[in-house]
Amino acid sequence: MSCFSGDSNFCPECGTVFPLPGMQDTVTCPLCSFRISIRLFAGQEIKSTVVFNPIEQSLMLEEEDDSELKGPVTDRRCSRCNKEGMVYHTRQMRSADEGQTVFFTCIHCRYQEKEDS
Repeated sequence: MSCFSGDSNFCPECGTVFPLPGMQDTVTCPLCSFRISIRLFAGQEIKSTVVFNPIEQSLMLEEEDDSELKGPVTDRRCSRCNKEGMVYHTRQMRSADEGQTVFFTCIHCRYQEKEDS
């Protein structure tokens, strides 16, 4: 006896999503091997779409990123040009129980450094 009921896109035995019907007369659940006739899927229309971003939009984003440094400025001294003033941002690059990685960019020469905190 089935544990699940409802949508015909799900296996009535284990609740797993059925694969798309193929050339066979049955659809087999990939988890529990339950088989069902494809007649249950008759009349259903499957549609899928892929949306691509316009090339112009992605080029604009790249240009914006290069034009101006954004973020908080700290009084850290650049190790290349020896001037004070660096923009920084943080990322969690290592495991969650370790500190964040801080990325610094010099506002004068755009030299980049990183520091593990």
